[in-house]
Amino acid sequence: MTKQELASYIETYGGDLYSFCRYLTRDRTEADELYQDTWLKVLELSGRVDSDRNIKGYCLSVALKLWKNRKRKFAWRKRIAPVRTLSDEADAAYPDGAASSEDAVLRREEIFLIRQAVNELPEKLKTVILLHYMEEMSLAQIAEMTHVSYGTVKSRLYHARQYLKKRWEEMSDET
Repeated sequence: MTKQELASYIETYGGDLYSFCRYLTRDRTEADELYQDTWLKVLELSGRVDSDRNIKGYCLSVALKLWKNRKRKFAWRKRIAPVRTLSDEADAAYPDGAASSEDAVLRREEIFLIRQAVNELPEKLKTVILLHYMEEMSLAQIAEMTHVSYGTVKSRLYHARQYLKKRWEEMSDET
């Protein structure tokens, strides 16, 4: 892989990869580190990168594997840090012409509740939700990337949706 190819990949897929890292880690510092480690690993494994295939999927797969390995090491060492959610003020994107400040506050609260519900999902379900909705990957692409069957991905997506629907109803009843 040449420097130009790597620069092109970073320019094209860097934003999506960083966003995915942020959702996986729920921490800006961890996301920065995972993002950098992912590009280093892609460069290290450049001989395996087939430019005719899905480069974005490959990069997301590398990031996911690195994150799983990191979590496994932390768990093994009994040093799991408390989970922090993303700051809704810093990361929520709103249109400039929001109808009112009340609408903006309500929208921020909805985004916070959705993120909270997604973060409560088991890791396998959360990964499928993030890849399908955030990265807009097909079930077949997710199956290939995570090395599980298409039916398993479909089942995980169904269960994640059911959980999120139930959790949304519970949160709506609380307010």
